[in-house]
Formats: sequence, structure tokens, C-alpha cells
Amino acid sequence: MSVFQPFRGIRPQPESAPAVACPPYDVVNAVEAKGLAGDNELSFLRVIRPEIELADGVDPYSQEVYQQGRANWDRLQAEGHFRQDSAPCFYLYRLTMNGRSQTGVVGQASVEDYYNDLIKKHELTRPDKENDRVNHVRELNAQAEPVFLAYPSQAEINELVSSRTQAVPEFSFTAEDAVTHEWWTLDDAETTSRLESLFAEVPSFYVADGHHRTAAAARVGKERRENNPDHHGNEAYNYLLAVVFPDDQLEILDYNRVVRDLNGLSEEEFLGQLAGEFEVGEPMAEPVRPAGRGEFGLYLGGHWRKLQVKDGSWDRTDPIGRLDVTLLSERVLDNILGIADLRRDKRIDFVGGIRGPLELARRVDSGEMAVAFLMHPVSMEDLLAIADAGQIMPPKTTWFEPKLRSGLVVRSLESG
Repeated sequence: MSVFQPFRGIRPQPESAPAVACPPYDVVNAVEAKGLAGDNELSFLRVIRPEIELADGVDPYSQEVYQQGRANWDRLQAEGHFRQDSAPCFYLYRLTMNGRSQTGVVGQASVEDYYNDLIKKHELTRPDKENDRVNHVRELNAQAEPVFLAYPSQAEINELVSSRTQAVPEFSFTAEDAVTHEWWTLDDAETTSRLESLFAEVPSFYVADGHHRTAAAARVGKERRENNPDHHGNEAYNYLLAVVFPDDQLEILDYNRVVRDLNGLSEEEFLGQLAGEFEVGEPMAEPVRPAGRGEFGLYLGGHWRKLQVKDGSWDRTDPIGRLDVTLLSERVLDNILGIADLRRDKRIDFVGGIRGPLELARRVDSGEMAVAFLMHPVSMEDLLAIADAGQIMPPKTTWFEPKLRSGLVVRSLESG
């Protein structure tokens, strides 16, 4: 039985929501965040990427950065831009991109469910990224950004959500990335009680996006439980802020790889070693978009090439082994380029599919990176099957779009 409950959200005034809302902390770098925030004093980037207000080159993991985030959060509340609901609520959050909509329910999930694998994971976290979010939650004494969970679609929940979204939304705006965001508040006790009962029948939730945020919220909750001699189980720290979506409304994009060097190989030597595992296509000017499993787009030396895993050399029935991220990790990143630990190795970086293949080419052409790999996305069926089996995908396998906007609701660890 899963736990998903209403809570007392801390939210921007509806008229301020478009100015407050911003991309998640891990979608933009510091330079991009600074440009997006500009002179907008309400931008929530000042809370989740507070280094944009400090000197260039500041260590983003320094205590100074977390303290600046807390100061900015305190200011936004003191100036009246945020208010906390007086009673526990669920919230409905609809995102529409390119004509496709997905509607999630915002509430609080259980930290205990996370540790008992009722909130299922499909990726391991990177220690530095997880520690960063732990420190951010500790300093704010709040969960500033929701995690993105999926669940097997349920007809009754869908019907209830659909009926309530027929009303005029509390606010609606279209962000700079052309995604429309709409919000409804469910504050009547009958509806919230019914929704909570329906979610209790959902066997499991699945972390779709936000493994680091989920792990960080759970760690802080566990710390506070262990340090509280009067712990009773209902404290705010026992829960984490989440938006849950039915699995049949979600879409996964590719999550691509760029590598800084060729591990001492020349381009010709690298291509020669690739030929042992792949059919290597001729150089092309246009990006090569993989059409199915076992295909990759390779960008090297100013040209694109198609890579195709050789027939009969891989097990298409192995749920982990058949993933393109696994095939690339084992046959290229590890065996040829010497990158065995994708979680810690600084020679590799990951680029979400929303940025497109031209971003991969740009990073190689600039000299920052030596080679890029354009991936075929995994499916929701893959994700759920792997999580149900208790298995783990390689890091940075799934990229969900559209992204949740941060700043639309915050959850206090004192009065959630």
C-alpha cells in the first residue's frame, strides 16, 4: 500500500507564478540560470541556483551558496510573494508541450516507502549531486523542488482528475520554452480523502525524474528521525514533495553522451576499435538519429556516422543488457575509452535530448569534448520492468519532457 497525502503547500500568489516559476536546478548551468533570472527578483532560480548572485567561479557546493539560497527564500516569503495554505491540499498540475498534455497530482509521498522500495528507483545517484541536494534541503529546512514520480494508470484517479480540471485553472502561463503550465488546488476534505484512498491502492510509485532530489529528501528525513528522541512518524520530515503522473501520459526522450578525450587514441584508431563491435557508417553532414535498439549516432571530427551493433552479438531479451545505454557503456565507454564509472568519471557528460543533436556537435566542435553519441530513448515499459525487477539502469538513462517548473510549490519540513 502506497502513501500519498495532501499537505500545506507554500505557494506563490497566482499573479506572481509566471515570474517565480523557473526550470529545475539541474536543467540549466550557472551561466544559463543567470541569464534566465536576469533582473527578475522573483525568479526561483535565486533559491535553487543561488550562485548566480555570487562571484563568478564560486564553488557551487560551498556553504556560502546554500546560505544565499536560504536568504533569498526568506526574502521572498517576507515580502509576501509566497503564502502557505491553511489546510492540507492536493494540487493538480498540467503541462502541455507540442499539443501533448500530462496532468499530475502534487502531494507528499512517504520516506519510509522510499526505503522499503515502494518508491522504486531505476538509476543510482552521483554522490556529489546527491550531497548537494541534501545540503540544500538542510539549509532551507524545506523541499524546494518536487520529484517526478510515475504510477500505473488508474481509471478512477484519471476520472477524478479529469473532472476537476474542467474548472478554470488557478493560473495558466506559457514559459519561454513554449510549455504551458496550469494549476488547480483541491482543498475540500471529501476530494482529498477520496484521492488519498485511491492512491493507497496504487502498488508502487516509480522515480521518473529526480533521483537525486528523492534520495536527498529521504536522507534528510532519516537523519531527523534518528536524531529526534520524540519521533512519532507524522513529522513533516517523514515525507517528500512529489508530483505523480500516470505512466501512459509520459514520454521519454534520448539522454546523450559527450566525452572529453579518446583515451589516447587517434580518431582513426578509435574508429578502428569501434569496427570490432559495430557496423560503422560513412561520414555524413546531417545528424544520424537512431531508429531503434542497437543504433547510435556518432559525432567525431566534424562528421556524423551511424553505428549499428553487429547482429547476433547481444541478447535482445536481457532487460538491462539490451538497453542502448548499456551497450554503449560496455562496448565503448568502458572497453575503448576507459570510462568504467559513469557516476564519478569527470571525462563524461550527459546532454538531454531536448537540446537536440546540434548541441552535441557544438560541444565537440568547440574543443570542449572529443566525441558525442546520440542515443535511442528507452521506453516507459523498459523503465517499469527494470524497476519492478529491482535492477538498475546506467546513470542518466532517461530524460523526461516537459520538465516540471520549480517554485510553484514548496514543502516545509516544519509545517508540511
